[in-house]
Amino acid sequence: MDLRTMTQSLVTLAEDNMAFFSGQGPGETARRLSGVFAGIREQALGLEPALGRLLSVAHLFDLDAETPANGYRSLVHTARCCLAHLLHKSRYVASNRRSIFFRTSHNLAELEAYLAALTQLRALAYYAQRLLAINRPGRLFFEGDEGVTADFLREYVTLHKGCFYGRCLGFQFTPAIRPFLQTISIGLVSFGEHYKRNETGLSVTASSLFTSGRFAIDPELRGAEFERIIQNLDVHFWKAFWNITEIEVLSSLANMASATVRVSRLLSLPPKAFEMPLTADPKLTVTISPPLAHTGPGPVLVRLISYDLREGQDSEELSSLVKAEGPRGLELRPRPQQAPRSASLVVHIHGGGFVAQTSRSHEPYLKSWAQELGAPILSIDYSLAPEAPFPRALEECFYAYCWAVKHCALLGSTGERICLAGDSAGGNLCFTVSLRAAAYGVRVPDGIMAAYPATMLQSAASPSRLLSLMDPLLPLSVLSKCVSAYAGGEMEDHSASDQKALGMMGLVRRDTALLLRDLRLGASSWLNSFLELSGHRSQPSLVPKEEPMRRSVSDAALAQPEGPLGTDSLKNLTLHDLSLSSETQDTPELSLSAETLGPTTPSAVNFLFRPEDASEEAEARDKFSTKEEKVHSVRAAFPEGFHPRRCSQGAIQMPLYSSPIVKNPFMSPLLAPDSMLQTLPPVHIVACALDPMLDDSVMFARRLRSLGQPVTLRVVEDLPHGFLSLAALCQETGQATALCVDRIRLVLNPPGPAVPAVPTTPPV
Repeated sequence: MDLRTMTQSLVTLAEDNMAFFSGQGPGETARRLSGVFAGIREQALGLEPALGRLLSVAHLFDLDAETPANGYRSLVHTARCCLAHLLHKSRYVASNRRSIFFRTSHNLAELEAYLAALTQLRALAYYAQRLLAINRPGRLFFEGDEGVTADFLREYVTLHKGCFYGRCLGFQFTPAIRPFLQTISIGLVSFGEHYKRNETGLSVTASSLFTSGRFAIDPELRGAEFERIIQNLDVHFWKAFWNITEIEVLSSLANMASATVRVSRLLSLPPKAFEMPLTADPKLTVTISPPLAHTGPGPVLVRLISYDLREGQDSEELSSLVKAEGPRGLELRPRPQQAPRSASLVVHIHGGGFVAQTSRSHEPYLKSWAQELGAPILSIDYSLAPEAPFPRALEECFYAYCWAVKHCALLGSTGERICLAGDSAGGNLCFTVSLRAAAYGVRVPDGIMAAYPATMLQSAASPSRLLSLMDPLLPLSVLSKCVSAYAGGEMEDHSASDQKALGMMGLVRRDTALLLRDLRLGASSWLNSFLELSGHRSQPSLVPKEEPMRRSVSDAALAQPEGPLGTDSLKNLTLHDLSLSSETQDTPELSLSAETLGPTTPSAVNFLFRPEDASEEAEARDKFSTKEEKVHSVRAAFPEGFHPRRCSQGAIQMPLYSSPIVKNPFMSPLLAPDSMLQTLPPVHIVACALDPMLDDSVMFARRLRSLGQPVTLRVVEDLPHGFLSLAALCQETGQATALCVDRIRLVLNPPGPAVPAVPTTPPV
């Protein structure tokens, strides 16, 4: 059913039900039912034109005709889901309103909840129109005045969200996901109560998280509490909640349901520098130093997972690196004999918003991958923010990747084909690790598989980011807190009640983090002042041969001439030149902020827009862009008489972190210059249509496609962000996970040239 037909059918049913209940006397229930249908009629009629306008230009932002996906399409699809549910419910009411079995209170509560959701979706549609009107052609992310972005986000976060976390929870996803989301939401609000009572995440038993009956039987109460939690609790709360899956009981249950592997060993890589050969000339080497940022040299934890016990995996050298973790480790199941080394190796980087989870959280699906791919997997347990902000995680992942390339024989692989794979924050790190490998001149992976990656960590609005208003797994305020923590700008929570909830150890941890934050912010402000001054100075044509301070790898990369990295000028770089440390960025001219990387070339200006689409999109924007819509007032996007519902949860603790560091391409790879992105290997992205991070994938794929880089983008429908961790939940998540495995298989076993058929000689 097309959008207009659906809207007209809903309006007709709403008018019929409204007329019926208006004639049922002066009762309160009849009055509310009549009012709710009047509201449905009003919101549906107002929403349909806005959705039609978005749909008319949505195709201009697709990667290609075979991949119809972007944030504008997702907003329209989500609104259609809400309209379809109201249409179904309105038909049910019209057919059963005279029955003695008609549950008036239940149906009224559901209709009111979905009316609230429809009202908020109408506001999102107007916000999307506003973005389309003020944004540059072809861009999904707003890149204009940062003041406008801040105003937009402050206005956006005042919208009421609780309606999406009660009866309407997960209405946009496949039905098989919704019971799981309801369980998670009950666990979240229950965990929030324990957190307020000074209990840490690991002290909460698994059973206590899902036994708060009042939240289970009262969706409105659950929605209101959910909204309060996502807006006001700090990143430490989310770190503790997301790590619940690592509680021994839950971890054991998850592993019981996963594939059984022969090897699952946690290794501790010692912080020792080693040499790696350069790709351009293997006779030359570069020094790979251990991670140094923030806390100095330290070991890097990795987990080796292999379905078979392969040569090298039981060696004394590897056994000396094993870190004890209870009864886990080498699983001695009967197997015929030791298998030979695999030609392939998968290096995995887990997600978790840069602040939570480890390889143990992702081990269930990694075991299945090891079985299906027939290759060992090395999953990296990088240090987490806010205790270890950028670039510590990148340093550790790069060090572990280089160690794996150099010591692949110990891992049971010959290293002929290496794939980097990761999800969410791990996908971001896959891209940046590959960029850093190219900057060093060492071997880059043969391909990257990134599931729903984050490629833009700057606070920028986009149509898919608007979906964070209703996403129970990635609310905008939580995203902002995670990015702020990773960037080193964790904001202080001024709520007295939340400070008390931290407990004594939590207060010590918080105060220590705040001290480090103040030092980082001071350095950031100092750097920013130089960035502003450097914008008025011409760039030096040559980097001085001898620098008194170490340069970051991103600085070293940009200092090279245009063209692929790894040229002769890079061969001579040493560890001293390539050290990546945010504390020692003392050369403002080499900063990778947007001020320095601004659109100075034609390719930088139009890298996301096909020339033939430019005039078409300009005409589409002009059709509904008026002078009033182009003013900086965000609320001007709403038509007269429309007032969305506002949040009633009090102060909103959502940091809008704008340090130049979030514009560094080793943090936001979407902002990397062409010369850096051209060093990436083939990239395979698997994204979710209903994910607030969808535009990150679409824009990154479009950027790579415009540079002629090999890239594929597959977008799965009706699934939330993080579906890999839900692989065993339902058929849809299993199919999406299998798609990720297929993308990895393309890297490990690339399709070769077609072999011509040899004619056979007929027998004589």
